[in-house]
Amino acid sequence: MDCQTISIAAANSKDWVDYLSALLTPMIAVFGSIIAFMQFRINRNKLRNELFDRRYAQYESIKDFLGSIMGAGKVTDDAQRKYLVGTSGIRFIFDKNIAEYVDTTIWHLAVALECLCSELEGMPVGEERTRNVQRQSDIKKKLFSELNGLEDKFSHYLQLQH
Repeated sequence: MDCQTISIAAANSKDWVDYLSALLTPMIAVFGSIIAFMQFRINRNKLRNELFDRRYAQYESIKDFLGSIMGAGKVTDDAQRKYLVGTSGIRFIFDKNIAEYVDTTIWHLAVALECLCSELEGMPVGEERTRNVQRQSDIKKKLFSELNGLEDKFSHYLQLQH
């Protein structure tokens, strides 16, 4: 080989090194962007999962509360405590309609049932007692229908869409 061939080969290899070093920075930027996008998606999915877990826990508290009323036929102090603790902060996780539904519909019906049960104690047999029992029955039927419709009411908020 002569000197001219060696210098051409060295120049060609130097050109390749220059090309590769010029492409290295954009390639690093592209890979960095891909990693950043994947990290963004992972964090978004993690947030959705955490929100689902919190929403589902509150949904379960409501369902358990209604189930305890249906099982016991009355509102117990323990069930009330669990319900209030389990649904605290519901306004921050669900929209206003769900928060009002939980506060007004379910809680008010449960309190009305508790009051009627308290009034019933010691009440003599008669027309007033019959009305009280009928009102309790109406509230229990309403709470039962709320329990059956609970899944439909909350299904929109308990969807994991990734």
